[in-house]
Amino acid sequence: MDRGPVTATTTSEWSTVKRLRRPSRMPIDPYVLLLLATVGLAAALPARGTAAHVVSGASTAAIAFLFFLYGARLSTREALDGLRHWRLHGTVLACTFLVFPLLGLAARGLVPVLLTQPLYQGLLFLTLVPSTIQSSIAFTSIARGNVPAAICAGSFSSLVGIVLTPLLAAALLGGSGGGFSAHSLVTIVLQLLVPFLAGQVLRPFIGRFVARHKKVLGLVDRGSILLVVYTAFSEGMVRGIWHQVSAVRLGGLLVVEAALLAVMLALTWYGARALRFGREDRIAIQFAGSKKSLASGLPMASVLFGAHASLAVLPLMLFHQMQLMVCAVIAKRRAHDLDPAPDVTPAAPAAPSRNAAGTATPPR
Repeated sequence: MDRGPVTATTTSEWSTVKRLRRPSRMPIDPYVLLLLATVGLAAALPARGTAAHVVSGASTAAIAFLFFLYGARLSTREALDGLRHWRLHGTVLACTFLVFPLLGLAARGLVPVLLTQPLYQGLLFLTLVPSTIQSSIAFTSIARGNVPAAICAGSFSSLVGIVLTPLLAAALLGGSGGGFSAHSLVTIVLQLLVPFLAGQVLRPFIGRFVARHKKVLGLVDRGSILLVVYTAFSEGMVRGIWHQVSAVRLGGLLVVEAALLAVMLALTWYGARALRFGREDRIAIQFAGSKKSLASGLPMASVLFGAHASLAVLPLMLFHQMQLMVCAVIAKRRAHDLDPAPDVTPAAPAAPSRNAAGTATPPR
């Protein structure tokens, strides 16, 4: 998972990615299993009536607190120091907020052959979400790439996404998402941007506390996101939205997302080479520019889509697990590319020679 708009992955994703060093099995993020279990709970026991209002209010408060923590964690000094590598960061931002959305718009032609209109809206929203940080760092490290660049690039992407993702969603999805309006934008500012800025302002006073208790606050992160998922899918079940999805449509969505990920992985790698980046920078660009943040996307979708958030986040949840599995394989391959070729089997040592007296002398 992600830490969200600023640290773009939660602790669970970091621990998951560390396990990717085992080549014998494909990684399955345990947090994705928790998300799926939450979806199952919402399907079996959706919140209704008064319970729905209570859960919705708690979800709104959780999202605001989540973005407050994101602001409190971001080191402004580190972010400004990273601006020196502006070409790399600009490339990652272009991949995340320009190339990805263009591919999402191109996927409109797949409706209704492979995708339904609601699933396409979720796919398009997926392309607007910022990049991750923790998994990008881990994969870049495994592949022996530029880790500091991956940290800064993911941070900038997440920071820009707090403002740019809602604006892009309003422009590209229009009224089809959750009824975008001036009121919706005000809600986004109050629920996402204001708490984030408050966290930044208070960081000098609470930064050390947040750093000391990052494990506990990581649980708060994940618990908040689970609450958001439960709220969204409960509302979707009550409104009967899930009757619109079939196994065939889900299969079509997986095919489209696999193609999207393959295209972005190829573009970030070969495009960075065309821009004459070094190998380490190309690795950072590939992993930071081809992935999307689940934790930042989930609360944003809840604010932007309202009752339709359940279908909007489904493509993002599937893409999240797919990118972990594929990037794990690529990262290990990049690491092996630098391993020296095995030496040729050495010849057997020369037999000792004999002098005239028959005494053995060691070879020279």
